[in-house]
Amino acid sequence: VGRKNWLFADTPRGAKASATVYSLIETAKANGIEPFAYLNSVLQHIGNAKMVEDVEALLPWNTSLNKMQED
Repeated sequence: VGRKNWLFADTPRGAKASATVYSLIETAKANGIEPFAYLNSVLQHIGNAKMVEDVEALLPWNTSLNKMQED
């Protein structure tokens, strides 16, 4: 899926952003998390991240994600 979609990236930064989103979606799937709910949760909480640990807490395999989805 990604390879054909990346052909339409206008810039290297756009291609990198697309690859990042695809990676997040596929990692969420691999960890048994519904991708839309995961991305929605991450986007709601990423603005409050002040330290690397805060960002790491948003990764799909982190158990604290379950607490965020209940909010």
